[in-house]
Amino acid sequence: MGKWYQEGAVYQIYPRSFKDGNGDGIGDLIGIIEKLDYIKSLGVKTIWLSPVYKSPLFDFGYDISDYYDIHEDYGTLDDFKKLIDEVHKRDMKLIMDLVVNHTSNEHYWFKEACKSKDNKYHDFYLWKDKPNNWTSLFGGKAWTYNERTNEYYLHLFAKEQPDLNWENPEVRNEVKKILRYWLDLGVDGFRCDVINLISKTPGLPNGKPKIALVGSEHYLNGPNVHKYLQEIKEEVFVHYDSFTVGECIFLKPEIALTYIENEKELNMVFQFDHMAADNFLKWFIRKFSTVRLKKALTKWQYKINGRGWNTLYFENHDQPRSVTRFGNENYHYESATMLATYLYFQQGTPFIYQGQEIGMTNAHFTKLEQYKDIETFNIYKIGRKFFSHKNMMRRIKKMSRDNARTPMQWDNSDFAGFSNKEPWIEVNPNHKEINVERDLEKSNSIIKYYRKILGLRKEYQTIIYGSYKEYYPNKKNYICYERVGENDKFLIICNFSEKTKKLKAPFNLEGFKLLLTNYNNEDNLLKPYEARVYYKEG
Repeated sequence: MGKWYQEGAVYQIYPRSFKDGNGDGIGDLIGIIEKLDYIKSLGVKTIWLSPVYKSPLFDFGYDISDYYDIHEDYGTLDDFKKLIDEVHKRDMKLIMDLVVNHTSNEHYWFKEACKSKDNKYHDFYLWKDKPNNWTSLFGGKAWTYNERTNEYYLHLFAKEQPDLNWENPEVRNEVKKILRYWLDLGVDGFRCDVINLISKTPGLPNGKPKIALVGSEHYLNGPNVHKYLQEIKEEVFVHYDSFTVGECIFLKPEIALTYIENEKELNMVFQFDHMAADNFLKWFIRKFSTVRLKKALTKWQYKINGRGWNTLYFENHDQPRSVTRFGNENYHYESATMLATYLYFQQGTPFIYQGQEIGMTNAHFTKLEQYKDIETFNIYKIGRKFFSHKNMMRRIKKMSRDNARTPMQWDNSDFAGFSNKEPWIEVNPNHKEINVERDLEKSNSIIKYYRKILGLRKEYQTIIYGSYKEYYPNKKNYICYERVGENDKFLIICNFSEKTKKLKAPFNLEGFKLLLTNYNNEDNLLKPYEARVYYKEG
């Protein structure tokens, strides 16, 4: 038998947009508690909660000012304790976001650090008398001047998110205290935000000039990152039945294994290779390619399987909606269920982002002022130096993180059942047609299809642990792979287009039964965005 975080699916909640429980237009912990039975009904094992800590919300929680308390928008520490209790009552687990590459500039440590070079907390952050040439992942320079010490501090993200100095053992000790605090409260693990950035090259030298991300060779998988993570695992995580998944940007499978092989530092990682199927580097968009998507996912299946553990995701709080991005809104049910079939029959832990199970789409905002995301505004400002307003809005409409942050669509009421008050960010107008209530009423619905997939994963160990083999890797808009166990075999076939295609299999399907499909169709023609899962014993 495997471990709970390998065999069970994860459901990610972005609390601000999930469910408003107190009527102020902002999602909160009370709202999440109200919907736990719904989450349980999907068949997931674990809930991942995006940040709910105290924060000035420049980056909506990924800028933490107090690691030991809950932001008042989301409730109280007592509300959080109740949430843990209610999650565990339903035999589910709860993991939190761990954001420790940086803090908020309003954190006590940073406020003190800015006062004097002699202050105890000054060495909690990274400083230079003259800034190097590094650029921020949010655009612009990665350094901001502090007048009181006549220095510049490093921020790989927004200037309100100063990077911590992990070379200082006191910083690492504080992180361990934070981890123990939440684990002792009953939290079951952490999604570790940009965790492969925590170690920087000593001296912070200039980076090689590039189009973007100058200096990244000095902080991606830095010189001491494994030392730091091993220290935390040995001193904290080994003492708990906990789960860690690391967000690791610009990561190759070979490097990923240095973190996850034999779970020596992290249990699994998020990688982003397949997120480049429609872009060169996020805002540099290009036409979506199924061949690129297949190539990326298959690479990780082949190179990680048996040595580490994969994460299976198309959506999260930072990524656009997959139906809009990789599917087809005109074939809403078909493409949403096909995408789920393609992804969740692979080896790894399924991650489902709120609303994905009803096929929520991109926001379809038309004006810049409708957006709320700091990254979006930063990129727009920088991009306007080179591109027209229309050009930048096209990029933003496709790639902004706010596409994933519109309120969860529970029903067809004015505010989608998210709140009885106007929400902090606009509801997608298509909530009249796309919502949980309506999906549950349908005989064939995306939610019910997700339940089937997660039910099959519990029933058949081969879907979780079987070997993987892809067929026709260069065949455009066509998916075909098999999963093979000791006593059974699965063949997954998907049509990734709006054109009817002839069914092509790598071997005779005699003896196979059609176990799952999103059409009532068994002929030799695959309809638009059709998915089929064939099964054979022996």
